[in-house]
Amino acid sequence: MSAFEYLLLMGACVLITLPLELFFRARVYRRWRTVLWALVPVIVVFCLWDVVAIARDHWVYNPRFVTGIHLGNLPLEELVFFIVIPLCALLSYEAVGTVLTAVRKRVRPESPPRPESSPRPAIRSRPHERTDRPSESEGGGER
Repeated sequence: MSAFEYLLLMGACVLITLPLELFFRARVYRRWRTVLWALVPVIVVFCLWDVVAIARDHWVYNPRFVTGIHLGNLPLEELVFFIVIPLCALLSYEAVGTVLTAVRKRVRPESPPRPESSPRPAIRSRPHERTDRPSESEGGGER
C-alpha cells in the first residue's frame, strides 16, 4: 500500500461525484458561500475532535499509510477527508433533489392557470349550525 492511496481515494470520490454537478445540475460549486457554510462547521468540529483524540492516544495513524504531512498532530489525509466527504454528500443531496423535482413535474404536471373570470368560490360559515362546544352565551362557561 502506498502513502498516497488515501488521497487517491479522496480524489476518486470527487471525480465520481463531479458528474452530478455537470449532468444533474446540482449547482453546488457555483454556490461557494453555501458550500463554506456547510463545510466549515464540519471541518472545525471534527478536526478539533481528532486533534484531541490523537493527543490522548485514542487513535493513531500508521505512518506507512499517510503522507507524513501534518497540521499540528492531524494528518493531511484526515483534513482532506473532512472536506471531500461532506462535499460529495452535498453534491449527492442536491442531485437527488434535482432528479426528484424533475420526476414530480413529469408525473404530475402543473394544472393550467384558472381564468380571471371564474374566481374560486368563497367558503362561508353557517351561523345557524351548532358546534360541539356551546359558546359562553349559551351557558358553556366554566363548570
